Amino acid sequence: MRNLIVAATLCAVVGIVVFAGAGQTPAPQTPAPNADPYANNAAPGAMQFPLAAPAGKDSGAMMTAPAGAVNTGPFDALKWKYGTAFNPPAGSKIWNPVKLKMMAGGKVTGGTVFSGTDPETYCAMANAGYDFIWTEMQHDARDWQAVARMWRACPYAKAVPGVRVAYTDEREIQHALDAGALVVVVSTVDSKAEAIEARNWTYFPPLGRRSNGGGQAFDPAMWGNVPGGYRNTINDNVVLIEMIETLDGLKDADEIAKVPGVTAVFAASGDLGNFSGYRQGSPDYERAINIVHDAAIKAGKRLCGPMAWRDRPDFTCFQAGSETAAIAKGVAAELGSLLNTQGKPEVGPFASPKQ
Repeated sequence: MRNLIVAATLCAVVGIVVFAGAGQTPAPQTPAPNADPYANNAAPGAMQFPLAAPAGKDSGAMMTAPAGAVNTGPFDALKWKYGTAFNPPAGSKIWNPVKLKMMAGGKVTGGTVFSGTDPETYCAMANAGYDFIWTEMQHDARDWQAVARMWRACPYAKAVPGVRVAYTDEREIQHALDAGALVVVVSTVDSKAEAIEARNWTYFPPLGRRSNGGGQAFDPAMWGNVPGGYRNTINDNVVLIEMIETLDGLKDADEIAKVPGVTAVFAASGDLGNFSGYRQGSPDYERAINIVHDAAIKAGKRLCGPMAWRDRPDFTCFQAGSETAAIAKGVAAELGSLLNTQGKPEVGPFASPKQ
């Protein structure tokens, strides 16, 4: 009998808890910022759309604007007056340290993660003292998921995430930005048209054509909580570097550098030799480099090159060596006179080859 009373009491208590819980309204969740005003429908089936086209009828929107619209008359994309919904707040400050340093005229360094996919290796490079990490996606076969994992591991490291993409491609550039890139390097830009294409996929409207597709860049763990909001401020913070590497690129260098949104032009030391047929130091090679130099100076843009050119006049942006080169240099600096002083056995696999 006593057991029955205890069981009944427990059931009553559980019932009261369940009933009380059922009567509580869960705290509303604040939806993530989104360009689509109807992305989060709080009342399915009950929302009203006062300016929607009448059901089954042509609203005539192509020719006539709703009352109160800023853009009136027939629709004209070329004359469209953009709204201010995604403008940065008044007085917004730059939060990307690379952009800030470039604006101040400082010398910016990019450490190269060429083939690594291990987040610990990436984070070690990102905290080694560079300004940004040049994650190589032109010449390496790694995928974007591996890159996103590395960047997500230490977004607030000393060096911000950066990437070199293979070409002026919407998919490649938007994958980079949605994953969190703050520096975008675009290789082999050959013409003004390609320079504009790269700019378009790097920037949100109205300057560019980047789609608002989300990604980890919008996450609070990365840039979602930056002052002013990521969507509204990234156009002022992203760094776009366009590489001039070919004879066609040299021909259009002035026009490439002048494209609005291009932060810097990069004189590709290796490929300008590859495409011109001349080695560094020869008059023809140096002429090619000076063409890029002149284009940057005339357009008022930053000028980038390899780390070996850190003392070359007017160059203020540099690519350093790969992670393997950094390890080798670090070990050499650490060991000093003890470098490569291994024992010399006379026999076995480590024996010196016979002369």
